[in-house]
Amino acid sequence: MPEFKNMYRTLPDGTLKHINPLTGTEVWTVPDRAHRPLNKAIHQPKALQTTNPENYCDFCEANYFKTPPEKNRLIQTPDGFYQILDHLSPDDLYNSQAILRRVSNFFEIVTLDYWIKNHGFQKSVDQTLWQKKYLANPRALVHVLQMITTKLKLIGKTSEELTQMSQEEKLRLAESFFGGAHELIIVHKHFKSGAQFDTDLVSSGELTSEEHYQYLRFSISALNDIYANNRFVRYVSVFQNWLQPAGASLEHLHRQLVGIDEWGASIESELEIVRQNPNIYNEAIINFSIAQNLIVAENDHAIAVAELGHRFPTLVIYSKSRQVRPEDHTAEELRSVSDLIHACHAATGNQVPCNEEWYYTPRDAKVLMPWHILIKWRTNNLAGFEGGTKIYINPISPMAQKNLLIPKLNELRQQGKIKNLIIGDECPSKPNPLLYGKK
Repeated sequence: MPEFKNMYRTLPDGTLKHINPLTGTEVWTVPDRAHRPLNKAIHQPKALQTTNPENYCDFCEANYFKTPPEKNRLIQTPDGFYQILDHLSPDDLYNSQAILRRVSNFFEIVTLDYWIKNHGFQKSVDQTLWQKKYLANPRALVHVLQMITTKLKLIGKTSEELTQMSQEEKLRLAESFFGGAHELIIVHKHFKSGAQFDTDLVSSGELTSEEHYQYLRFSISALNDIYANNRFVRYVSVFQNWLQPAGASLEHLHRQLVGIDEWGASIESELEIVRQNPNIYNEAIINFSIAQNLIVAENDHAIAVAELGHRFPTLVIYSKSRQVRPEDHTAEELRSVSDLIHACHAATGNQVPCNEEWYYTPRDAKVLMPWHILIKWRTNNLAGFEGGTKIYINPISPMAQKNLLIPKLNELRQQGKIKNLIIGDECPSKPNPLLYGKK
């Protein structure tokens, strides 16, 4: 692969220079720049005073009325089946235990007002009927008005200004709870069962394989619903911020979905590169990673690599499927992707701040990219050198990241906490395993 030979090279002093073939990001890993053990607690653990139901933050079970109205929730029936309940009345919120909850984001990135004023968006019939039915319930009306009052206080409205606002004005502001395209998927538990310290948080890796699979499926269901209710959405950005250094406002596991009316600069530039070389994900990522021994783990329908050229240590899980969008994958393919994401999070641990980012082919794109998920460890801070040179100092090389993960993955597999994967040197290393777009 001569065209890629200069994107990953070690200098005589040990400095590793690597360039991401999809983004062009240049990264240096300098010897002895930093040493950070995996899963080191970001603060000294404190004894936990447990509560039942959990009441540690606004996303906890005791605080259902501190989030906007539920669009739907996932429950497990007494016979073990999973079921989605739509548009629960506030009177029914505590009649079932939510495994996952889907609500609008309190502070939208792309607001409902944006869609209305820039595109002439109108709520769907289903959204309009739900809003009307919900607000007809006196308890629900109080809930929504309290939520809007809280939001207005947080953005600086005075008590006098709030008193002067009519109920109709406040309810107009609440339209985004029912028709917005920025949503949260909230996981039920804040802390692990039997937690003793405030560091015993439930992260993606602390879920069981089945719980993580349901979390993935429920998120994809929400993604489909955003597209279905807003025809102006061209792409739904899906991401997860874990722990405060990674941008999480609350350290309670949740995923975010944001509908946008463009693909975004990252997708635009990536697809332009794919247009020039449709097989670049195989050639420059997977085949190159095989040659450099950077494959972390693999299963029937997904493969994980420690990828070069990222500002932060980054694991990337690629779907091998012919399908290029998450919603088009079979249940078997989804489970494989989920198991590999879950394993990478479990091996990373719940004390490493990280971002999870999804990339897939937009619905209106002709050029195809495989669905892939980035897990970025936020273990280093960008500084003036990076800003001035656009050369990024990443203290953990791809090989070092792989070497940190392999023992953890083996240990977790032996314990039965992760499944459906082969690890490191066990991987068959067959070239061109990604089938995206192939008939």
